Amino acid sequence: MTVAIVTGANSGIGRAAAVALARSGFDLGITWHREESRAQSAVQEIAQAGARCELRHLDLHAVTEGARVVDDLAGVLGGVDVLVNNAGYGSSTPFLDLELEEWQGVIDVNLTGAFLAAQAAARRMVRQGRGGAIVNVTSVHEHIPLSGSGPYTASKHGLGGLTKVMALELGQHRIRVNSVAPGQIATRMTGQEDRPPAAANVPLSRAGDAREVGALIAWLASNEASYVTGSSYVIDGGLMLIAAEQQ
Repeated sequence: MTVAIVTGANSGIGRAAAVALARSGFDLGITWHREESRAQSAVQEIAQAGARCELRHLDLHAVTEGARVVDDLAGVLGGVDVLVNNAGYGSSTPFLDLELEEWQGVIDVNLTGAFLAAQAAARRMVRQGRGGAIVNVTSVHEHIPLSGSGPYTASKHGLGGLTKVMALELGQHRIRVNSVAPGQIATRMTGQEDRPPAAANVPLSRAGDAREVGALIAWLASNEASYVTGSSYVIDGGLMLIAAEQQ
């Protein structure tokens, strides 16, 4: 049995990824920030999929906590073979009105915290000597800007760039690193969980389901993706095509 750690897995994309990984044969370590009852529900769903699951609280505003929790979960579960850096959030303050505290909070969680968690996981994978996979959940805004979301866009661009550097450096250890860049997905963050709405601005005419993103993450973690590294997988129903058309 192999081990996957997923941050921010109490709902949305993180939970869908954790369940998909459990169904693929991984034991799980998952983290939550708010709403412990939803996190406990995720543990039950993962257990129903036949996997062992360990749960830890994690607030990446304390950036070093990500590395500590990854090490804790890996120690309890017997190692780590996959890390999914999913925890994150955004803001909607115009650039001229941004305060340093708001900027720093988003960067800390989405980029610095993800970096430290990935570094801790990668160091363990190197010591284990059996390779591994890291999936960084970014956004279509890894590739295109979003007006009014300077810190979010900067953090996702940054995590996309870090993904490529990690792939270059960690390939020698058989550690694959990729990013997944979702578009409009029906989650609690977008206020649409479990009811993907129609979306006129998307070629497929609907928002995505978190389980569709979870399936992609599980594939990238699997041996079927053994020759895939350093790539960003956009899963957006064609949204970026519309953005390109409007340029």
